[in-house]
Amino acid sequence: MNKHLSYIFLIFVSVLVVSCGTSKKAFNPERKYAPEVLRHDYMLFRHILEDLHPSLYWYTSRDSMNYYFDKGYAALTDSMTEPQFKTVLSYVIAKVDCGHTSMRSSKAYLNYADTAKLPQFPLILKCWKDTMVVAANLNRRDTILRRGTIIRSIDGWSAAKLMDTLCDYVVTDGYSLTGKYQYLSTGFNFSYWYKQVIGFTPTFAITYLDSSRQLRETTVPLYDPQADTFRRAKPLRAPDGVRRPGLAREPNRKERKRREEFFTRNLVIDSTNTTGFMTLNTFEHGNHLVKFFRQSFRELSDKHVQNLIIDVRTNGGGDATNSTLLTRYLIDKKFKVGDSLYAIRRHSRYDRYIQNSFLYRILMGVVSSKRSDGKYHFGYFERHVFSPIQQHHFNGQIYILTGGNSFSATCLFAGALKGQKNVTLVGEETGGGYYGNTAWMIPDVTLPGTKLRFRLPRFRLVVDKQREKDGRGVIPDVSALPTSDAILKGFDFKTAKARELIQLHATTGKK
Repeated sequence: MNKHLSYIFLIFVSVLVVSCGTSKKAFNPERKYAPEVLRHDYMLFRHILEDLHPSLYWYTSRDSMNYYFDKGYAALTDSMTEPQFKTVLSYVIAKVDCGHTSMRSSKAYLNYADTAKLPQFPLILKCWKDTMVVAANLNRRDTILRRGTIIRSIDGWSAAKLMDTLCDYVVTDGYSLTGKYQYLSTGFNFSYWYKQVIGFTPTFAITYLDSSRQLRETTVPLYDPQADTFRRAKPLRAPDGVRRPGLAREPNRKERKRREEFFTRNLVIDSTNTTGFMTLNTFEHGNHLVKFFRQSFRELSDKHVQNLIIDVRTNGGGDATNSTLLTRYLIDKKFKVGDSLYAIRRHSRYDRYIQNSFLYRILMGVVSSKRSDGKYHFGYFERHVFSPIQQHHFNGQIYILTGGNSFSATCLFAGALKGQKNVTLVGEETGGGYYGNTAWMIPDVTLPGTKLRFRLPRFRLVVDKQREKDGRGVIPDVSALPTSDAILKGFDFKTAKARELIQLHATTGKK
């Protein structure tokens, strides 16, 4: 009897689970939210920023921010999909001029986008100022718009007008545009914002310069990944499971981890032991950077390497303790991370919308204290003076490669070394600020109606109050800017410039 009851119970549970699973509504990306829902979320968005963001008016005046807030609210006259509402919020949040304050899609929309094969703008473009150059063409049969082709306009929109228009929706620190250009040049970001701001059509009218620099016109179709049968990956094994000659061996777990670590951070020393090339794509925890730095600088010291190129062009930042540790191996004087680091409050009446607000409140209570100015100061970093690491300290010539994706803790690192006698910054202005930033603790805020999210940095950092607050990133000592020819050839012009400077120093003693 008990056995039969157990079977009946299992069948009941199975039916219940299946019923619950089938009753769950599928995500609809075209769902529209009523204006009253949008307005409620929008006012929460505005009030939370006004209540908790420590740098809301750092680069944009209160009057100007009020104007942009009101402008965004006035746009909510009709129902909108999530991407449409996100576009309105992105335009407003970009006016804060804080690269750590940005919009994020809802979790449901992100899950949908991860698997949906959505139509794309057919070109991956390298963008800067008034220039767009083809970096890749998704329509592989297109023999006209190849890598390195200069695009003059798309559907009548000039390159300069497109950059001005799309950059209004992209966040950055202060007034630096390099980070915005680099963002639009990465992956499908240009495609996403072109669709949201201008809109897709079945075909696009493109004007471009041909190989003889003559202006030409062509029409290209919207790229549909579902119809593209040419982009399927080559199988690692034959269909019957038997390995065939020429098929690559699938890497095991250990090999995959080693490859990931090499991509994240690596040190390569040339055969003459004169130049080391260190790549650092992140300062995030979990990448064993303390051990990596210790082993790397020991090797550089043991081999008496004279020159070190450090590539942080794609390093978006991470933990400041890691960037500070690297700085200590290179800097020739004592330094502080910042002159001031503070939050304007620890909690508010909007805490229920903030991710892990209770934990953040406890943590802020541990690391910060209220001062006479009414702000909650992170005293450790304001007071602590860091000294250079003596053992295996690198004293040779240092060349730091920077670009628009160099951000946050990477700018603390590059900024601390800027101006040092044996250090040369090569490349482009960083996307992150030189004067300071707003970051450190950055929870997500979820808007209850649409489930859209935005990042809310809680601490404002002023690195050095003697630096000019001009809204710029860290400016390189030697510029190395992109060209259509370099993109055509896949030429690493920043590394080439650093090697040229090394050769110049070796022959003349000049940087």
